[in-house]
Amino acid sequence: MSARTTVRHLATLSLVAALTATGAVAASAGPPRTPTPPTPTFADATVHDPSVVVADDEVWVFGSHLQVAKTDDLMAWEQVASGVNADNPIFDDVVSELAETFAWAQSDTLWAADVIQLGDGRFYMYYNACKGDSPRSALGVAVSDDVDGPYEDLGIVLRSGMWDQISEDGTVYDARVHPNVVDPDVFYDADGKLWMVYGSYSGGIFVLEMDPQTGKPLPDQGYGKHLVGGNHSRIEAPNVMYDEGAGYYYLFLSFGGLDATGGYNMRVARSLNPDGPYLDAEGNDMSEVKADPSLPLFDDASIEPYGVKIMGSYLFQREVGDPGTGLGVGYVSPGHNSTYVDEATGRKFLVFHSRFPGQGETHNVRVHEMFINSAGWPVVAPYRYADDGSTPAPLASAAATTSKTHVAKITREDAVGQYALIDHGKAINTTPVESVSVKLEKNGKVTGALKGTWTLKGSNRARIVSGGQTYDGVFTRQWEPDRQEWVVTFTVQSAAGVSLWGSHVDPLSAKAAVGAVKADLDLGDTSAVVADLTLPTVGTNGVAITWASSDAAVVSTTGEVTRPENGAGDATVTLTATITKDRRTATAAFTVTVLERTSGGTIGAWSFEGDLADSTGALPAATVTGARVDTTGGTVSYVEGVQGQAVHLDGASGVRLPDGLISGPTYTVSMWLRPDALTQFTSAFFGARDANSWVSVVPKGHDGVGGNTMVWSGSAWYDAGTPLQIPVGQWSHVALTVDSGDVTVYVDGVPQFTGTGFPDVFTTTTGTFAVGVNWWDTPFAGDVDELSVHGSALTAEEVAALATR
Repeated sequence: MSARTTVRHLATLSLVAALTATGAVAASAGPPRTPTPPTPTFADATVHDPSVVVADDEVWVFGSHLQVAKTDDLMAWEQVASGVNADNPIFDDVVSELAETFAWAQSDTLWAADVIQLGDGRFYMYYNACKGDSPRSALGVAVSDDVDGPYEDLGIVLRSGMWDQISEDGTVYDARVHPNVVDPDVFYDADGKLWMVYGSYSGGIFVLEMDPQTGKPLPDQGYGKHLVGGNHSRIEAPNVMYDEGAGYYYLFLSFGGLDATGGYNMRVARSLNPDGPYLDAEGNDMSEVKADPSLPLFDDASIEPYGVKIMGSYLFQREVGDPGTGLGVGYVSPGHNSTYVDEATGRKFLVFHSRFPGQGETHNVRVHEMFINSAGWPVVAPYRYADDGSTPAPLASAAATTSKTHVAKITREDAVGQYALIDHGKAINTTPVESVSVKLEKNGKVTGALKGTWTLKGSNRARIVSGGQTYDGVFTRQWEPDRQEWVVTFTVQSAAGVSLWGSHVDPLSAKAAVGAVKADLDLGDTSAVVADLTLPTVGTNGVAITWASSDAAVVSTTGEVTRPENGAGDATVTLTATITKDRRTATAAFTVTVLERTSGGTIGAWSFEGDLADSTGALPAATVTGARVDTTGGTVSYVEGVQGQAVHLDGASGVRLPDGLISGPTYTVSMWLRPDALTQFTSAFFGARDANSWVSVVPKGHDGVGGNTMVWSGSAWYDAGTPLQIPVGQWSHVALTVDSGDVTVYVDGVPQFTGTGFPDVFTTTTGTFAVGVNWWDTPFAGDVDELSVHGSALTAEEVAALATR
């Protein structure tokens, strides 16, 4: 096994050291310009909370749920393992091997693992399990001769969450000041000492000195030294990177909540010592950063001004006529990072997981190159790393690498032009920051949404001055995935810890821009419209789009749809777009068929009396699915129900209801549920327009609603969380009513949530509907009875009647 495993902590950065000697901490290497850079090839892997270790010239990441992946080029990842089960090859049988850990944590899963190769050449895995709705956690270590296992347990080293009992530091456990013993990161300091930084929410982030011989904490430290957080601050996922050239230890942290609406973002502080104190760019001691105990739990307002924010949720949005498809390029809740410093080249990389705009909770590993700016702070490249074919590349052998001076050569001519700009700010933003347009003028001015001046020094050093702030960083050249080409980008950061990113955009002539918008303009399927349409008004390069309607009473010029009354028949409307830039104009016409309103009675009902027939006789029978709504192979059985029989789902099967069951913004879903188990995110009832727009009745919700029963919607995220969790092994009645954005969730006939602004999901007549399954999560295990779907929002009295056995 390669001793390069620990290079992320001990790498010598020759370029940084050389430029430091001239009086400034320089930006580290970036990809140089090449005449014909190659088209990169990517392959994704799913590892939540990835932690880097290097073995045999491959980068491996270990994460939560015992997910493991590897790569030899930082672009194409291979999934190696996933799932806390006896079949995971990382342990002979992790369930039995770590039985003591699972018993203490009252959990059957594992959180963020960290693997490091110690001096004896063996690989040490720091694993942890947590109950999830409390800091009841256990952190231990296992060892293997090989990076891919099998690992053998050496035992638990820390515990937390022992309410009203003596904790690791000899005092009664207090979650406001004591840590949740999860999210470990083990690293060597410049003197060869071994440390572990760890912690999440609760009392914050702590650091312990470790015994390099045993891999366990040195005795008599308790929980160690407090570094950051407390009072349940949403700060977690610590990672330490040492930079010899800058002379600093950099402590990376994730602020906010990890799910798609949680606002996860990555920040950094630095210290001259591995155990702190760690300061941000404004000199704030991070040990004093914690939530205000007088404010509601998980208060973010008191912590978001602190730390250097290097990345949060953002979107280089795609306008009509722009290259690519979809919403654009960006991330949602990127975080829980590790760092990798390539020993041979000195290049530095941020390795993390991220969710994506419009894709719900789907997440993958991402790698971005990092640089050190003149103030000695990390700045992160805007796009994922792609090899431009230059030498030296990361993971190159030491023999093949003759120099660590890998500098992107960017000329002033390269840098001038129009850019899409992301301002990451300091907020814990729960929706992506969208790009704005700026221009770096030939005369050194910055115009557009940002005003100021810019300079290019040396081969790639960037500086922007705006609003009294100086932003320092680098220009580089990166692969832009929508345009499928290499573009000039910049990443700069202010002394206040605010990061700006820029991505060069080629301007189009008025003629070309109008033509691109006309070719790309698409309203989707308009043959059976039942909801408002989205009519874009702006296209690429500032093109204006205006709309005319042949019948504005049915479809307005802003896309508002008024359906004909029941019995009046469907309406056909022509929408005409006029596309204009300067004196160039084009038009495009679309035929829209708006369906008449349907009556508000019962659409379908399933009593599950030994079969999956619709008891109204109006719809075809439902069908059995596998573990996902679009798979086959499952089985169902029938048991005694609330009335007659009920369908039993085994946790690996579901029921597919007829497509198009609900269309429009007004409906009711009513059902009886008797769970055998409660698993997070599991759908009891699921309806979707597509994978990005759905409604789910969830017996056990996400942590943000305390794991309680809820209805939620994505990707226009909406949490309709109740204050309770339906019980296992007992019948509960759950109903959802939606009336043009007004939503009520009932449990046992009692309203438990009311709200407004609920997303209008069922805007087509071809939606997908199911019981017990969706496209992603653990299927429902238990019994379902008396499911009914209605075309109106039932009254409280009508729901109470359905909830009467």
